[in-house]
Amino acid sequence: MGKKKFEPTPEELEVARIRIPRQGEVLGVVEMMLGADKVRGKCDDGNTRICRIPGRLRKKVWVKIGDLILIQPWKVQSEERGDIIFRYTPTQANWLRRKGFVKTISIE
Repeated sequence: MGKKKFEPTPEELEVARIRIPRQGEVLGVVEMMLGADKVRGKCDDGNTRICRIPGRLRKKVWVKIGDLILIQPWKVQSEERGDIIFRYTPTQANWLRRKGFVKTISIE
């Protein structure tokens, strides 16, 4: 028998690959599903935006009410509209809250 290799748990792997907000991106929580691949999200900067789920995420990522999402505001109507870039799992959302990335919004 050889040496046993260290294998991280799935939870450790999940947090290791976390997507941190970059310049021009905002964290938000889904408030309401609007239909036609749009959601209303309460953002960390105090705005409420109507966010579009882009085609590359439409069938791969299922967004629900209360999910923590990463939003990229549009260049035009940046206070009212945006695109969803990423949806965080509950473990990732808790890690972001503990590290201080989530400021004013609550995660249910």
